[in-house]
Amino acid sequence: MLMRWCAVPALLVALTGLAHAADCPEVLQGSLPKLRAKESIDLCKQYADKPLVVVNTASFCGFAPQFEGLEALHKRYEGQGLEMLGVPSNDFKQESKDSAETAKVCYANYGVTFAMTEPQKVRGDDATHMFQVLAAQSSAPKWNFYKYVIDRQGKVIANFSSLTKPDDPEFIAAIEKAIASKPLKP
Repeated sequence: MLMRWCAVPALLVALTGLAHAADCPEVLQGSLPKLRAKESIDLCKQYADKPLVVVNTASFCGFAPQFEGLEALHKRYEGQGLEMLGVPSNDFKQESKDSAETAKVCYANYGVTFAMTEPQKVRGDDATHMFQVLAAQSSAPKWNFYKYVIDRQGKVIANFSSLTKPDDPEFIAAIEKAIASKPLKP
């Protein structure tokens, strides 16, 4: 009898997890550790049904000043539901091995307020799940500050190279399209 009572809650937890995964777009399945914090970002909880820009970043890259433009876009569109996620990576050998230094560059030097993760792999077989899905839906990052615009249904609607500045009209148009997109659940 006791076994039966233990099995029921365990089954409910398992089914809830499966339902959560089924309701969550593939790109948002899983979690990533927050930069210089003890907690992780549950990607589905945080970003499901929201327009999202994901950028792989690097503190010592010549494109690092794009943090300022990305932050300006974040502030401009956050009231319309836009989320932004910065994912530092040393895949191109331009990120600090010390996450305190990464945090200093992002938060102190550039005033970033959008979510940032601990450094992650963003290319190849070792890439995090999110970046494997981004690569499958579009392409893997070719360099630092590669930008992905994801609609409310969890689909990549556009990706932009490092050369695309945050104030580029095509990038802004893609963000506005993502904001206007319909959520997965009505």
